[in-house]
Amino acid sequence: MVGAGSGSPSIDVDKELYKRVAWKLVPFLMVCYIAAYLDRVNVGFAKLQMLDSLKFSEAVYGLGAGIFFIGYFLFEVPSNVLMHRIGARKTLARIMILWGFISAAMALTKSPTQFYILRFLLGAAEAGFYPGIILYLTYWFPANRRGQIIAIFMTAVPFASILGGPLSGWIMESYHNKGGLEGWQWMFLIEAVPSLILGVLVLKLLNDRVRDAKWLTEAEKDRLEKNLSAEKSQKTEHGSMLSLLKDKRVLHMALICYCTVSSLSGLAFWTPSVIKSTGVSSLLHVGLLTAIPNACAVISMILVCRHSDKTRERRWHMIIPFIVGGTGLILSTLYSQNPMMAVAMLSIAAAGCMVCSPLFWSLPTAFLDGRSAAAGIAGINSFAGLAAFASPYAIGFIKDATGSTDIGMYFLATFAFIGAFLVYLVPKQLVNK
Repeated sequence: MVGAGSGSPSIDVDKELYKRVAWKLVPFLMVCYIAAYLDRVNVGFAKLQMLDSLKFSEAVYGLGAGIFFIGYFLFEVPSNVLMHRIGARKTLARIMILWGFISAAMALTKSPTQFYILRFLLGAAEAGFYPGIILYLTYWFPANRRGQIIAIFMTAVPFASILGGPLSGWIMESYHNKGGLEGWQWMFLIEAVPSLILGVLVLKLLNDRVRDAKWLTEAEKDRLEKNLSAEKSQKTEHGSMLSLLKDKRVLHMALICYCTVSSLSGLAFWTPSVIKSTGVSSLLHVGLLTAIPNACAVISMILVCRHSDKTRERRWHMIIPFIVGGTGLILSTLYSQNPMMAVAMLSIAAAGCMVCSPLFWSLPTAFLDGRSAAAGIAGINSFAGLAAFASPYAIGFIKDATGSTDIGMYFLATFAFIGAFLVYLVPKQLVNK
């Protein structure tokens, strides 16, 4: 799972050790994130039935889809700082079990107000999960291995869509009007179950730190901790939250992350609608077609991030995907009557935009450490969450006003191009590690 160059016994020992650590941690974390992401974005599929059922407008849906990130924004930093203090096991278990119950409660939605409240609570419950995982991986992997590891972990996002698209479409068609519930209600109930089960398993399967891992020998623990301590001298530990916020590098990272999330949010929440608008009527077929761009993203994420780690080059490995992703979003609007060409262009967009997210986290974790890393990662991701609130709402508003998602796609593509420029401004000596 983890590649590294060979050439000395020491490098070979590290290669095998990190491969073992990766296989122990990453697959389980990926499954947890698949459940998280599915519970976050399955509202994009529910939309295909619930808007007619509940008489919601596109703007109501866009606000509800985005308001998730207001709760996320408010609770993310406290959650990550708490995790740094009490450990990953308790934090992640609490998050997953709580959001599982709230996601299931989405099936009870009857009014816009209830929709907004539940989406806000879901965001508050999930706050800290994703940045918590990013922080957790810094406890195990040094910077020169972290890009590929985060990329492998983050393939959970397209995998969630690959699995979730067909699954959601199948549930909504097969269970519609069964037991007095509509298909979208069954979808929320069924897809919440894995989160509840995984939340309990977190307590059994995860170790908070290297020193707690009974599956490692003392020599292996010492080696992992030595590799992590070797890079601490190159990192910054801020004495307070105020000094962290004054760090211009952190603010720069927050702006890049905002652009990353803006482009991704369009793919996550609107791809099913774009595909349906081309004339695909079956929800199952919409789900299957949605899986194609995400499959392309999986391949792109692994290959690009592996090459980035191998060459220890971060900037151009983000700049080019940003440009490719933005171009794909624009081109997808030119084929509104051709499902396969629209899917092809969305695949280009996904292959570009989704690469930027795992690569991004190799930037701030290259210079932040300790409590600063905990607060910085959460703060950056929290600020970027505002994009995930604004973008779905803006696209919903645009679609209500124009009857088309085309201008909304242009809106998202603009952020991809701005993101490429902001990454270009990052000093290479700061992040190419």
